[in-house]
Amino acid sequence: MLEIVAVTTTVVVAIAVGAAVIALLLVALIVWLSRGGASAANGDERLAELVADMNQRMESMVGELSEALERAQEEGRRNRMLGELAGTIDLDEVLTRTLDAAGAMPGVDAALARIDNSDETPIIATLGLSTEEAQRQAIAGPPGGPEARSISLVYQYPSEMVADDSPASLIHSGLAVPIASDSTPIGFIAVFSRLRSHSWNEDEVRELEELALRAGPAIENAKRFREARQLADLDALTGLHNRRYFHETLAREVARANRYDRKLGLIVLDLDDFKAINDRIGHLAGDAVIAESAERVRDVVRSADIACRVGGDEFAVILPESTLADADQLYRRLQAALSARPIGQAGRLSFSAGVAELKPEDDPTAFFERADEALYAAKERGKAQVVASNAAS
Repeated sequence: MLEIVAVTTTVVVAIAVGAAVIALLLVALIVWLSRGGASAANGDERLAELVADMNQRMESMVGELSEALERAQEEGRRNRMLGELAGTIDLDEVLTRTLDAAGAMPGVDAALARIDNSDETPIIATLGLSTEEAQRQAIAGPPGGPEARSISLVYQYPSEMVADDSPASLIHSGLAVPIASDSTPIGFIAVFSRLRSHSWNEDEVRELEELALRAGPAIENAKRFREARQLADLDALTGLHNRRYFHETLAREVARANRYDRKLGLIVLDLDDFKAINDRIGHLAGDAVIAESAERVRDVVRSADIACRVGGDEFAVILPESTLADADQLYRRLQAALSARPIGQAGRLSFSAGVAELKPEDDPTAFFERADEALYAAKERGKAQVVASNAAS
């Protein structure tokens, strides 16, 4: 920011000095003319010429000043974006800032970042691309090896497509460079132009490389933080979300459901007679039973549902956009999956459960307690039972 201020100040001073020199020359000429240095007619003509020349010079200087200010402001915005990359540890925010900086480059209409991920599903973030356009980008990344720095792309379309669309509606060229951390490639960033005449010059390649160089460590740090946070949110034995994550997520979902007047369902369930099973087959085998039970829960729940282990053999499932009837149906599917075949030495098992639907007066604690009390009521009634919180008393 200090460099930008210095550049702007230098430009302003230069323009001011130039204007002062021109003004002094004009004053000198006027004095000379007033002393009879030239005839009145010639003096008026020379004065008019000088004034016109001064105006032209001033207009030129003002134009140069405006261009310099615009360049300084644009450069300052890009530098500020680059400086902000390391200002957050949130991966989505880092990618957003990276794409914003790429989008601020001259001639860039859209940008895409692709980051390798440990679960083999890459992380993709876009700017200025529709979902369909993003899916069509088949760039696998710049080629490996020391020879290639970047990929430049030129898109060719059937003549009827170009004729039917406006000139700026289609992507006509692209430029991609690798993103690395500690010299290890972790993905790439690509920028695109919708102008037919745009070609990527050396300065633009260098600018995108500088962005990738600055973004790489910030992206890698944020990615590691996300992975560590995800591991901290998981139960080590079952791979389901843990108790802390359950209560944090339940609070968010309750707040969202209340804010937007949405439905929210909850199931709290545990294994029937697990203590006796654990005493009979031992704790290690008992852990294996819990892990297998959790796997069957994971196989049944929808992608939108949040399955958690909240205690020894107790599980819970948060069901966004769901009613009491939806929770009851999910319980029956979970029961069928668990009892379909034996689990090791424990044999065939069953769940007992309590189900609840969010009420307007519920806070997260009251909502969970209602479902948990329904679970205890189900246990009192016998094995493989489900009780709705409204019927628990």
